Amino acid sequence: MSRLWDAMKRTVTRDPAPPPDLDATFAELRTKTPAPVFWLLGKTQSGKTSLIRYLTGAEEAAIGSGFRPCTKTSRLYQFPTADAPLLTFLDTRGVDEPGYDPTEDIAAFDPTAHVVIVTVKATDFAQGNVRAALERIRAASRSRPVVLAVTNLHEAIPRQPHPDPYPFGALISNPNAPLPGTVPQPLRQCIDEHRRAFTGLFDHCVAIDLTKPDDGFPEPNYGGEQLKQTLLDVLPAAYRQTLLRLKEATDALKDVHLRHALPVILGYSTVAGTAGAVPIPFVDMVILPGIQARMAYQLATIYGQPMNQERVKEIGAAVGVGMLTRTLARQAVKFIPFVGSAVGATVAAASTYAFGRALCFYFSAVCEGHVPSADALRAFYQEQYTAAENQWKEDRAKGEKK
Repeated sequence: MSRLWDAMKRTVTRDPAPPPDLDATFAELRTKTPAPVFWLLGKTQSGKTSLIRYLTGAEEAAIGSGFRPCTKTSRLYQFPTADAPLLTFLDTRGVDEPGYDPTEDIAAFDPTAHVVIVTVKATDFAQGNVRAALERIRAASRSRPVVLAVTNLHEAIPRQPHPDPYPFGALISNPNAPLPGTVPQPLRQCIDEHRRAFTGLFDHCVAIDLTKPDDGFPEPNYGGEQLKQTLLDVLPAAYRQTLLRLKEATDALKDVHLRHALPVILGYSTVAGTAGAVPIPFVDMVILPGIQARMAYQLATIYGQPMNQERVKEIGAAVGVGMLTRTLARQAVKFIPFVGSAVGATVAAASTYAFGRALCFYFSAVCEGHVPSADALRAFYQEQYTAAENQWKEDRAKGEKK
């Protein structure tokens, strides 16, 4: 346990940057962690940021500041953190420019991207550069699914409501399906033209209109659920579970702090599970303290609560015994081939998740003006650990069946 608390004190009270060896460890773990990678291809203002905002729940300002350059013409956004991403978005921006050459982006993205999402505004038919780039991207990997997302539907039918119920479901499974008569003719013509222009270059078509609540539309996330379900259907099993877990965990949350904190907890828990699966006993005892310390620092920042040594000791005293017991049990079971790695991954992920939720429980109480008792904190940790352990076991079983 001393490794965890030493790492936490070093990370959250002195130096927020991890030491070089932890940087290298995170980089290696990220390559093994099942985080879906979505390659976004579309012109500027075609709805890419709105799509990311809907899938992640992040604010546009956070998304904009979270992007970092990847190639000369593209950038990368990892949600919720670059240390422990649950979702990664690759944004090809150069496609707007005449003479854009996708060669560099294909070399950088082709090995990692799971799904290509092409965003086109309903009323924008000047898609020649996008189509030319997609032809080469499609040729590089014929088996990778391509989703054509027709966005900004309201621009095709100004001052008219969206057709209700959602009439575009047939396009998801059959790109050539005829549109029903409930779709206004101007919008039908727009969608048909995009389908014609991208014939043979996409596998699924989703019509979406992701607007802001103050824009005045009855349903600001029109087609959003259909888009999520399409992505869940086309992703490989392990990556599907990551997106599904994020969706289920955050859909019903009202607490603003927790809604921002939970993706961070899930991200670090997933990375911890990857570390816990290392079949060599005691290796993850060196790695996990750094992972959990970085998570604690991120959560403290979200809640606006500094992590000082007194708080570290207080939280550690409440949950430390349970974490120590599970850590030792996890190392012992690793001597059992195959079973050891699965159990190690589950325990590492569940204990990290429970620790993160316990931190949120603590920070939330402090924000309200009181400090939870050690017994209350310990009971909450145990409750969250049990729930997380069951969920990780269920996710692993689902993944093995796919």
